[in-house]
Amino acid sequence: MYNRTMIHDERPIESLRISVRGIVQGVGFRPFVYNLARSMGLLGFITNTAEGVEIAVEGNDLSLFLDKLRAEAPPLSRIFAVDIAFASPSGCSEFSIRDSINTGRFTLVSPDISVCNDCREEMFDTQDRRYCYPFINCTNCGPRYSITRSVPYDRSHTTMDGFAMCGRCQEEYDNPGDRRFHAQPNACPDCGPQVTLADADGRIMESRNAAIAGAIELLHQGKILAIKGLGGFHLACDAANTEAVETLRLRKRRNNKPFALMAPGLETIRKVCEVSDEEAALLTSSGRPIVLLKKRADCSLPEAVAPRNAYIGFMLPYTPLHYLLFHQSLCDALVMTSGNLTEEPLVIDNQEALKKLSGLADSFLLHNRDIFMRVDDSVVKVRRQPSEVATCFVRRSRGYVPEPIVLKDEGPDVMGCGADLKNTFALTKGRYAIVSQHIGDMENYETLTFYEETLKNLKSLYRAEPTAIAHDLHPGYLSTHWALQQPLKQYGIQHHYAHIGSVMAEYGITEKVIGIAFDGNGFGEDGNLWGGEFLIADIAGFTRAGHLSYLPLPGGEKAITEPWRIAVSQISKAVGDDVWDYLAKTGLIGKYGGKNVDILLKIIGNRTFSPLSSGAGRIFDAVAALTGICDRNTFEGETAIALEALVLKGNDETYPIDIGFRDLMEIDFCMTFLAIINDMERNVDRRLIATKFHNTVAAAILNVAVKLSSVTNITRAVLSGGVFQNNYLLNRVLEGLAAEKIVAYTNEKVPCNDAGISLGQAYIIRQRMKAGLE
Repeated sequence: MYNRTMIHDERPIESLRISVRGIVQGVGFRPFVYNLARSMGLLGFITNTAEGVEIAVEGNDLSLFLDKLRAEAPPLSRIFAVDIAFASPSGCSEFSIRDSINTGRFTLVSPDISVCNDCREEMFDTQDRRYCYPFINCTNCGPRYSITRSVPYDRSHTTMDGFAMCGRCQEEYDNPGDRRFHAQPNACPDCGPQVTLADADGRIMESRNAAIAGAIELLHQGKILAIKGLGGFHLACDAANTEAVETLRLRKRRNNKPFALMAPGLETIRKVCEVSDEEAALLTSSGRPIVLLKKRADCSLPEAVAPRNAYIGFMLPYTPLHYLLFHQSLCDALVMTSGNLTEEPLVIDNQEALKKLSGLADSFLLHNRDIFMRVDDSVVKVRRQPSEVATCFVRRSRGYVPEPIVLKDEGPDVMGCGADLKNTFALTKGRYAIVSQHIGDMENYETLTFYEETLKNLKSLYRAEPTAIAHDLHPGYLSTHWALQQPLKQYGIQHHYAHIGSVMAEYGITEKVIGIAFDGNGFGEDGNLWGGEFLIADIAGFTRAGHLSYLPLPGGEKAITEPWRIAVSQISKAVGDDVWDYLAKTGLIGKYGGKNVDILLKIIGNRTFSPLSSGAGRIFDAVAALTGICDRNTFEGETAIALEALVLKGNDETYPIDIGFRDLMEIDFCMTFLAIINDMERNVDRRLIATKFHNTVAAAILNVAVKLSSVTNITRAVLSGGVFQNNYLLNRVLEGLAAEKIVAYTNEKVPCNDAGISLGQAYIIRQRMKAGLE
């Protein structure tokens, strides 16, 4: 917002000093201001500073200049604040752009930006000197965060520092009227980075355009390529080639986890997926995320692309190299999955790729522009309701990070170190929260190293010096162990409370809300695994007001990957001594063997081998396994995704369920499972069973929320947790809450899964410190 308080005195405006904060570096803001001031006959200068840009301007019509400053700013810029003060005349004889200055404060760094239409047209213009050049860029597009070592954002602070511009590129760079004025990655075939094609042993086969042509031919032959991109390597193959897709899945040990695809344009995607206007807008946006799209009934792609999944993740090309790979290519779509070993971070270095990916890829398409910060592709989906269309993050990374989340006011520097699955961390600085890119699952040294590298970089870019750190309560989390070793004031924040805190941070909420946190599991304050939680929460803390009934997980972590174990546990809980009769009805004994079932039944009462869980995700697992829809989780959420894929729209039937309306409310699914078994005996369509189950969960959430609202007089509900990535379930709950006049809030700026935990952790301790509660 503008701070123009000093302008309202009686003297005429002659000379102003203007400080603009926001994403205003690397997005064409300085040439925009330069050309605006020159066109209006104004004097002065503009310069990059560590916190944004500083403008000194003199002239007669400065009010119009101020209005145009915001109204006509470059489309990729984001202005968060403009501070204006009167100043003495600078003595300038013209308006100029001055060298950057370092004030010791921070600026907001732009995310990486997909190649713009102007550059794309030049790249395919045979008369242009950058014809088919895979690193073409300008002020309006190209790498930003992934190549930035420090601020201010100047070439010397990026990985382009080693490429001296030729005379023609330097002339463009120095000309304020040129689209490439101060475009830090500016380059051409004569002076910039180049591509090479190497075999699995690292021997160079081709270079420059011949390398790209060779890569296209190899993809057409069904080969698997490791391709160095903007924020790391992809493993690529022809998405229509069943053998190539299955080979890639086997080599990467991907099991059933869906592959992301890239297509040259919307028309190609529409051949195999349904694409709404909102989804098309996301696909073509400057962030170029992977968008989850519903498969068409006549989808011709191999089932191996996304097994047992109603959706495919598609993205459009976002680098010049991507477009060149489709130029004259016979492939309509490419699998473009993360180039890494299982559970390790994305590979970014050429030699590292040749070492680690040689068993996965047949050939390597490399380039010599270094990647400083690895950044995975972002994943989003569109959620439709009768009254609104919302965009939901599944993974927030390339194209969005490190753009900050604006908080409602200033606050101390703190850090939320996140959870162990889908890890991110969050830093706060001033009125901003900076959430890192997707780090991954904190399971090994390599991921921890990536975590620490990214933390060091973002602390440097934003000049953040946390005075306190928040961590999860789980004693086994690597992130918790790491946090406890830091020389900072430490706060343990319960997992589901942090989920609720992430939504509160997005909306600036500090007062009491009904928090509904549904996920797989998180460590609870009673030592059990929570995951179907109703919390009365504010910044000061929370009270557990309700939860799903505890259920033993036979074999602990093994039950999550083999959810038939949870189905056995739920049936045992429901029928007691009659368990064998009921298990016989379901076919579980015949499928998994009486001996294995007997072992499970014997350890169900042993808390060492069968921890108690109230996790909502585990109930979805059990239903999917019981009905034969999906009996193994080869990746997180697989069973729930398969179950949701069968839901029928327009059916409101539910199963019976037991809700204990006590001081601590409890939802028990025993009756639900017995009713499901009854439907199975009657050969009821599994799609109807899946639908009735979803409706039952939604109705239970709504009933408890309404009861809590009536008891507490709280009329705001906050929903978060990975289970709410289920669009059908979330929409039913939101519609029900709206009908009861309960205002609902959900995650929009960060994922509702564990990737949002870090923001909630940081926000809670930051607001407590501001309020003097810690």
